[in-house]
Amino acid sequence: MRAQRKKANTNVYHVIIRGINRQDIFLDNQDFRKFLKELKRTKEFYKYELYAYVLMPNHAHFVIHDPTENLSTIIQSLNVSYSYYFNQKYERVGHLFENRFKSKNIEEESYLKNVVRYIHKNPENAGMSKKYPWISYHEYVQNKEGITDKNFIMKLFDYNISNFKIFHDNYNKNQDLGNSYELISKIGDEEAIKCMKEIAKEENLIRIQNYDKEKKYEIIKKFIQIEGIKKIQIARILGLNKKTIERIEKKMSL
Repeated sequence: MRAQRKKANTNVYHVIIRGINRQDIFLDNQDFRKFLKELKRTKEFYKYELYAYVLMPNHAHFVIHDPTENLSTIIQSLNVSYSYYFNQKYERVGHLFENRFKSKNIEEESYLKNVVRYIHKNPENAGMSKKYPWISYHEYVQNKEGITDKNFIMKLFDYNISNFKIFHDNYNKNQDLGNSYELISKIGDEEAIKCMKEIAKEENLIRIQNYDKEKKYEIIKKFIQIEGIKKIQIARILGLNKKTIERIEKKMSL
């Protein structure tokens, strides 16, 4: 029996949904737009507020204020409607998302600000462009109308966009709370190997040692982005030195 989710006194939650087996849930721009449309629909129907979001290729983060205490129903409705669209479009069957989404209560303003910043920095942490479009950050700094409810967060910054930007610019990946924001569990070698084989389209992962430098970099870059997998784990499975994996990760952040 699953433990019941503990309700936040503030009704504010950090939520993560993820593709089953870490598979991509967004394959093109139409998919991202469709998901945002479904997000807007659930907002209007369930009367919740969305303080921040980012849609990454195989997962998504949200900060949700849910005064009606319908969080599980909200996420279920969102996942079901999008999964139906995705499966129809790509002629697939079966689950698209992990059965149990992850959530963490947000009780303090300082933690809320840090979570919002962490979500907005997610693409950069994954080596993507600062102009990554599928994120609420642009709605804040460009004062764009969208699906984000910005008022409460901006109140924490005295409604001063410069304060908001400075706070985000002061982000230090090595000093944040890391896994407390990711809400992830470490995955074992068996699951890691399965994910890596699917990504590399390679049954014998040791063969990656013999790839040319550019191809090896691109594959290992994708491995590093698998949530819950450790660099030492990647190195062990591939038969490579951990420093090789660390050099690639460092190169991703440049």
